[in-house]
Amino acid sequence: MYTSSEISFPGLGIGEFTIDRIAFTVFGKDVAWYGIIIAFGMVMAVLYVMYRTRDYKGITPDDIIDFTLIVIISGVIGARLYYVITSGQHYSFADVFKIWEGGLAIYGGIIAGGIAAYIVCRVKKIRPQCFFDMLAPAVMLGQLIGRWGNFCNGEAYGAVTELPWGMSLTHIYPSGQETFVGIVHPTFLYESLWNLVGFILINIFYKKRKFDGQIFLAYVGWYGFGRMLIEGLRQDSLWVGPFRISQVVGFLSFVAAAVLMAVFWKKGKRYDSASLKPLESTDDGEESSQNTDDEDE
Repeated sequence: MYTSSEISFPGLGIGEFTIDRIAFTVFGKDVAWYGIIIAFGMVMAVLYVMYRTRDYKGITPDDIIDFTLIVIISGVIGARLYYVITSGQHYSFADVFKIWEGGLAIYGGIIAGGIAAYIVCRVKKIRPQCFFDMLAPAVMLGQLIGRWGNFCNGEAYGAVTELPWGMSLTHIYPSGQETFVGIVHPTFLYESLWNLVGFILINIFYKKRKFDGQIFLAYVGWYGFGRMLIEGLRQDSLWVGPFRISQVVGFLSFVAAAVLMAVFWKKGKRYDSASLKPLESTDDGEESSQNTDDEDE
């Protein structure tokens, strides 16, 4: 396993610099930049969801703390299992748990984390469509940050290119041996920028959503479409038979989101409260309404 990468962007006039995979060592244990950046992305995602609680009645930052541990653990487990199942490599039972050695797939994390979030919503009696609208941009924020962990690992790059923003990549091993990968597409950067644009657009139109669940579908469609295109450039794709699995999932995600968006455009609703519990009674003793077709803000 290479321990560092020598990187440059010759077409942009950015000279060579070296990035070590390991940031520092604590009590003999290496702490990788990848883990630090992923953890930072998770923290920013949680803070974003807490920020969004101001837009909803019936859900508080304390509720988000209850969600956080379960959803993050489930997401990490799902990301690892997805990678192990689709990588085509042989893993012993013990190897499956060695997350610190790398091998996480974002789609597995999204699927497992989403299932866990839905279950917690049902237990806490919170409308899943409202919570998923809060969660989707947070996931996008975490993804756009997390891709820079791939950069520090010298991975998630694309095919050789002659475009001016091509990234020159050389892997350096503990023995001092160097392997020149080539001048390649910086696909980690493509995906990070794609998510950044999506995150900005979603937040611009957040309060103009027509129905609860629309933000979540917008995220699924946006990310799915972008991943479908970017995955076609990558050299380290996970394959199932003749298909790049992430490209197929991205295409299906985009189609499903587009269809559901069209279906719910007229049938979807905006709710007064994100909670399924009855709202507090008004001063005249009457219980306030729980939903509205078009809530003004």
